Amino acid sequence: MADTSVLRDGLHFGEGPRRGPDGRLYYSDFYAGEVHALDLTTGDDEVVVAFDGQPSGLGWLPDGRMLVVSMLDRTVRRLEGDDLVLHADISDIATFHANDMLVDSEGRAYVGNFGFDLHGLIDDVGIARLLEPNFEPPGAALALVQPDGSVSVAAEDLKFPNGMALLPDPTGESESGNILVVAETVAFKLTSFSVDRNGSLQDRRVWADVKEFGIAPDGIAGDGDGVWVAAALQPAAFRVTEGGKITNKVETTQTCFAVAVVGDNLVCLTAPDSNPSVVRPDRLGKIEIYPLA
Repeated sequence: MADTSVLRDGLHFGEGPRRGPDGRLYYSDFYAGEVHALDLTTGDDEVVVAFDGQPSGLGWLPDGRMLVVSMLDRTVRRLEGDDLVLHADISDIATFHANDMLVDSEGRAYVGNFGFDLHGLIDDVGIARLLEPNFEPPGAALALVQPDGSVSVAAEDLKFPNGMALLPDPTGESESGNILVVAETVAFKLTSFSVDRNGSLQDRRVWADVKEFGIAPDGIAGDGDGVWVAAALQPAAFRVTEGGKITNKVETTQTCFAVAVVGDNLVCLTAPDSNPSVVRPDRLGKIEIYPLA
């Protein structure tokens, strides 16, 4: 029995949920090519922008303009009025589809990418191959996009860098006072970095190894000293703290691929699968919520 309630269904595949500047939940629907804004109180859902592409990660510049990851051409777009214009091209860094994104308060964007054809690999050898001890997936670089659109490599050899969260640095040693936690989906772990004042990343370390729980961390969302993690292989989201301690589990109606904390609610974006052959033709995705207070 799920712990969540379904607020909206009829999505192809929802991703990149974020609380927007106006308090609404913003999210992408991959195969509809749409970015939506959803009022969690009224249920009103607005298509903010649609384009001939595949949107994923979302964020905002300090002046309120929205950034959208365009997966297939490996770019970050900027919403200017009703038009999505090029903000940054990360195709020299991303070795497969661009994916999730975190934009900090200064407008710096960290953008992950698949690194390789994950669904092609699963079609060929199955998900069980990912769990084998000798499986060594290709690494991928994490891109750092400055507010002016200039691009650099923030970190290398991450195993499918996916969801990200900024947390206060408990040691107080990072220049910015924050650490960046990155989900490495096919390494079944969360990795953290100290964040310098200019956004560069230092002191890479394993923040939490979650393989023993069968969690392939996909989207994540910061929550105090921990993160909520979409499990990707399970119909559940887990709250994890440094060292890999599970402090809460929320069961969903189907597999959970992305999460966000919006007000007092945990928002879970779910689908029966992430494989395009399953979710592109039909609208089986859902938005599910769980009250945290």
